[in-house]
Amino acid sequence: MTLAAGAAMTVLGTTLLVTDQFRQSKPTLTQTSQILDTSVQPTAAGAVSVEEALARRRSIRDYADKPLSLEQVMQLLWAAQGITLPTYGFRTAPSAGGTYPLELYVVTKPSGVDGLETGIYQYDPRDHRLARTSSGDFSGQLMAAALDQEWVGAAPANLVITAIFERTTAKYGERGIRYVWQESGHAAQNIYLQAVALGLGNVVIGAFHDSEIQRILNLSDFEKPLYVIPVGVLKKP
Repeated sequence: MTLAAGAAMTVLGTTLLVTDQFRQSKPTLTQTSQILDTSVQPTAAGAVSVEEALARRRSIRDYADKPLSLEQVMQLLWAAQGITLPTYGFRTAPSAGGTYPLELYVVTKPSGVDGLETGIYQYDPRDHRLARTSSGDFSGQLMAAALDQEWVGAAPANLVITAIFERTTAKYGERGIRYVWQESGHAAQNIYLQAVALGLGNVVIGAFHDSEIQRILNLSDFEKPLYVIPVGVLKKP
């Protein structure tokens, strides 16, 4: 099914607006975003094997009272959506038709991430950098939006995965809805495995008020939240 620009489609309770504005996979950084040159490059080598990370993967909801490092946060973002073949723009997670509908945000608490001021940041995978879209502590609002799940408020940082569905449905029609959800799962599992390799804990959350997440992140109507993922340092046994 091909949809004309300006049309709307509702699937599984999600209304998708179709417009040429979002047919490219360019990050939706606002004009007021502050681009941060982190100078932190991802690593493709680690001490934990894929097999070990799979065996140790767990959903962790209790974290040590310690900040994350900027290197850890950037590595997690790279694991989810980082560029692995710049010539073609291929990423760490597969995407139907290379449409790349996902966007990634980091919501930090005060002193939650060494080297980052408290606020909301969007990840730009093309340049492996962050852009601050909002300043201030939004962790309490994020926890309230996630039905008061306390680990959201307790984590030093939360990753939020969103999607602009029309990037994929413009090519695949209604079937593209399924592809976007599948892709979000690929990215989330990458975050899980990378967290294990970094000695961190995390949990994926799907129970939240969509409209509240959109408000907190200042998302457009075209961009829908899919996951909230609290991340923190593991507590010592």
